[in-house]
Amino acid sequence: MDLIKILEKTVSPDTHELETAQQFLESAAAQNLPELLKSLSNILKHGGNSPVARMQAGLQLKNALYSKDNAIKLQHHQRWLQFPDDVRSFIKQNVLDSLGTETVRPSSAAQCVAYIACAELPHGLWPDLIARLTSNVINPASTEMVKEATLEAVGYICQEIEPEILQPQSNEILTAIVHAMKKEEPSNHVRLAATNALLNSLEFTKANFDQEAERHLIMQVVCEATQSRDTKVRVAAMQCLVKIMSLYYIYMTHYMGPALFAITVDAMEHENDEIALQGIEFWSTVCDEEVDLAIELSEAAEQGRPPERTSMFYAKGALQYLVPILLVTLTKQEEFDDDDEWNPCKAAGVCLMLMASCCEDDVVSFVLPFVRDNIRNENWRYRDAAVMAFGSILEGPDPEKMKPIVEQAMPMLIELLKDPSVVVRDTAAWTLGRVCEILPESVLHETCLTPLLTALVEGLVAEPRVASNVCWAFSSLAEAAFENAEQPEDGSEPETYCLSNYFEIIVERLLHTADRPDGNQHNLRNAAYEALMELVKNSPKNCYLIVQKTTMIILERLERVLSMEGAIQSTNDRVQYNDLQSLLCATLQSVLRKVTPEDAPKISDQIMTALLRMFQSTSGKAGGVQEDALLAMSTLIEVLGDKFQMYMDAFKPYLLLGLKNYAEYQVCLAAVGIVGDLCRALGTNILPHCDELMMMLLENLGNEGVHRSVKPQILSVFGDIALAIGPNFKMYLDVVMTTLQQASQAQVDKTDYDMIDYLNELREGCLEAYTGIVQGLKGDADSPNADVVLIQPHVNHIVSFVEHIAVDDDKSESNVAACCGLIGDLCSAFGSSMLPMVDRESITNLLTQGRRSKVQKAKTLATWATKEIRKLKNAASS
Repeated sequence: MDLIKILEKTVSPDTHELETAQQFLESAAAQNLPELLKSLSNILKHGGNSPVARMQAGLQLKNALYSKDNAIKLQHHQRWLQFPDDVRSFIKQNVLDSLGTETVRPSSAAQCVAYIACAELPHGLWPDLIARLTSNVINPASTEMVKEATLEAVGYICQEIEPEILQPQSNEILTAIVHAMKKEEPSNHVRLAATNALLNSLEFTKANFDQEAERHLIMQVVCEATQSRDTKVRVAAMQCLVKIMSLYYIYMTHYMGPALFAITVDAMEHENDEIALQGIEFWSTVCDEEVDLAIELSEAAEQGRPPERTSMFYAKGALQYLVPILLVTLTKQEEFDDDDEWNPCKAAGVCLMLMASCCEDDVVSFVLPFVRDNIRNENWRYRDAAVMAFGSILEGPDPEKMKPIVEQAMPMLIELLKDPSVVVRDTAAWTLGRVCEILPESVLHETCLTPLLTALVEGLVAEPRVASNVCWAFSSLAEAAFENAEQPEDGSEPETYCLSNYFEIIVERLLHTADRPDGNQHNLRNAAYEALMELVKNSPKNCYLIVQKTTMIILERLERVLSMEGAIQSTNDRVQYNDLQSLLCATLQSVLRKVTPEDAPKISDQIMTALLRMFQSTSGKAGGVQEDALLAMSTLIEVLGDKFQMYMDAFKPYLLLGLKNYAEYQVCLAAVGIVGDLCRALGTNILPHCDELMMMLLENLGNEGVHRSVKPQILSVFGDIALAIGPNFKMYLDVVMTTLQQASQAQVDKTDYDMIDYLNELREGCLEAYTGIVQGLKGDADSPNADVVLIQPHVNHIVSFVEHIAVDDDKSESNVAACCGLIGDLCSAFGSSMLPMVDRESITNLLTQGRRSKVQKAKTLATWATKEIRKLKNAASS
């Protein structure tokens, strides 16, 4: 009885009661969790208990099994599996018996059943569960509530569990779902739960979709459900169609003409936003699929083979019907729109962009008449829709055909930056940003550039939403102008470019915009600093003085911000303060990259002082800021080269702190990157610091708590250290070689693409380390070094590691490049003794693949390694 009262108090408005209840439950869980869960399952089961107590009992039981955090969820599952069998059976029976007995929706019991299932099914436990659930749904005697709660449980299981675990039972699951989805089912609640369950089970029903009769049945019940009078059922059924289109495109020909086209077009025009959104989403998915199929087709043509799947060009066929609906939907904007709210108007804009990517030139003739007719419409909604439509079709159609159209439209778009409606001004700024990004050659000539820049500079004082888009236009424009400039043959920066005369005023206005009091609205401050970074990064020689001036302004701002640390009152202030610090650090990096080696030492003291203050300040504990400060430091090291030596003693404590900060792995990653930068900048001068750095790096490698993405970078840095300190590296050789041997034998789950990428990164780290060690111990032609023989015992393993990569179909291009380089290095270090090891088919094939690679680095290294082997062969035969 006490527990029931406690559970009822977990929803009490009285904070004291609420906290007492929570504490009671936490201590009961700590003392004897299995007993607590048994009691909770009993309370959930008995219908005489209050609905609140039952619902809370279910919730507490679910929380003992589930967490959004995968690592915690796994711990919960392992803990559950360690309970005695009789305890688990007792709880499972209770939660199953509770299905359909609750009086509130959604069912707590359904969640409990599902999350126990997610813990047990992967281990082959609870084998009769699916059969029991399906019989609940199919049994004519089952009540509406039993069917609904059971289907909810099925839906949760399908959503959470790995698809292959349920594959063997997909027939049973589908039979139950389809049975409850049929139009004969009297209860909309049951039909909705079944439709949601189908949505979650589509991933593992491939075998059923492969069978024509089963596919017809599934498609029939889904299409019928899209005609339900219940909006929720209709929306869920439309969601199923969207997902089916993305998973089973190849099977849709049979249904497109007779059913899907009419159903989705009807949905797009529906007055209910949720239904309209799903109709638009369906055609966006079709475009996505067909863009992918076009890429597959061109890849297959390159390789001289037929593609595995072919496009049915549904989007092209439907263009004439869909575009008019999308254009009308664009006119249904909200005047005071919430940025985060997704609505049919926004979805229509995205769908139109996808249509343009997919159908290319064909889309233009359906959109331009609407733009011409409405761009001067008295109603702002139509003007806005016209601009939006124009901006949406810039990418996809042939740029040569679009260029004259854009040139003709530019005066009008510039004029619309001053439109009475803020929505129109915003869309005009966005469209100009798209023009600058996608078709910059239309605006980079003098006729258009001056009026455009004048309008954009004026646009920076507009409302934050408009000014933010203007900043983005400047970012794209800067990049395009730089690429368009006359590039000197020696690869240095161009002398001048078309923005040079406007550069100073743009930089000034952007700096001013970044300081606006409303800069935190619509991401304006970020957009202004990003535009500033792009401008500086893409500046020619004749703008260098302004870049220097900007560097000093950014430094002043950073110092000003750092001095405000003490005045921070609220969490919101702290967030804004950290964001601003990060932005200034990133901007500092950008301007530093432009500073000449002669000028860098003049400002390095000031920069160093500011960055060290950031490390010292309490906000150094905010991982993001520390990462940004480290990245700025990395750029300073790059610019100063060996002159950074004088700052090492002041900086090293913070570098070591960064290496220890594996809880925020981006910080740790940035610190590892800096060790590599220091090696390249300081050369042998890094030696006095190497013991400490090596100890930290080796510790991190062996630490399970360090994020996996850090480890490949650490291995690679061993190569940087070896290159920097040359023969002195021999004191670390044994421990590093053992570590590399272990890392090079790593295995991963090849069905997981992320893990394949990770394996390639890990291998690349090993290859870069071996390369650095061989080169470092070998010395160069002027001062060769005998210590390279210390590597001799490891050469066999290194070559077999390269062979292992050579025969792996999943290897990356950069793996190929690194392997070729390492083979070349080994040949030049060990001479003719390498011949028997490298004259093997796998190595020859690898070098051939490298020479044929589209990646220049792989090509160069493979050609060089092949020449090294040829030299050895010639020497051996002479």
